[in-house]
Amino acid sequence: MLVIIFKHALLKCQDEQNTFTLQCKLLMSFQIDLLWFYMLHSIMIKPNGKSKKHTRSVIGPILLSIIVFIIFSLGFFPIVLAGKLLLYFLAFDKSWHFLLLPFIIYLGVVILIISEISISGLIIKLFNIKYKPGTYEYSFGDRNTFKWIIVCSLYTPCRKIIEIFPVGAMKNIYYKLLGMKIGENTLVGGVIKDPCITEFGDNVTMGEYAIIYGHIQDYSKGTITIGMIKIGNNCVIGAGAIIMPGATLQDNVVLAAGALVTQNQILEEGKTYAGIPAKEIIMTSNT
Repeated sequence: MLVIIFKHALLKCQDEQNTFTLQCKLLMSFQIDLLWFYMLHSIMIKPNGKSKKHTRSVIGPILLSIIVFIIFSLGFFPIVLAGKLLLYFLAFDKSWHFLLLPFIIYLGVVILIISEISISGLIIKLFNIKYKPGTYEYSFGDRNTFKWIIVCSLYTPCRKIIEIFPVGAMKNIYYKLLGMKIGENTLVGGVIKDPCITEFGDNVTMGEYAIIYGHIQDYSKGTITIGMIKIGNNCVIGAGAIIMPGATLQDNVVLAAGALVTQNQILEEGKTYAGIPAKEIIMTSNT
């Protein structure tokens, strides 16, 4: 098949006289035809088993690049439109106009941040791009892993922005767009690695620098393990605490600062935990 594509590309360029042009067109034609071959192969043929995974592994990185490029490019449209509108009112032909530049740049950054966060979240919500708990092959060939890679590629840059710039209530709105369940009167501080498999109850407080992991990658086995995280009502998660995949904090649990909740560990209702790994501590009062 590749030989046929190569010959087809060569015939396209046989009338060219310039050698350099011939070589460039030959290479471009070959790449385009090769890409079309893989795309048509994946659409027209329904391979099974290893063949199906191999097809996804080849097309996956290309598709991911296209998705990320399009979505983050869409995020620039509001700032471009705002700039166009600004130039309609301000021609910058007077010196005092330039005094407004610092304020204009700041507003531009705010608009860009809001648009990037909103558009990426809406796309994930609209197309229901969510992954499920379980252990999967860590490759583009696995459908669930591919969804995780897409979400991470879109969410991670926005998460970094949220960590740097205060966005207020929009933070919880963004998490909900990604599929996270958040109760009433809840403060989500720290870092949420996997919003779509994380649940927070009512009156929960998560301290700064606390991290909740919903996944573990094992490169030696080539797998990724994803586990649901459930935080009950009236829980307190101390600053710097770490919660691993599959963990559950029942209602009224207090987790001390710097504690580590291990994979699939259950913290029982109304108790206080501290240490590495997290263990129950009994609070005593001197009378």
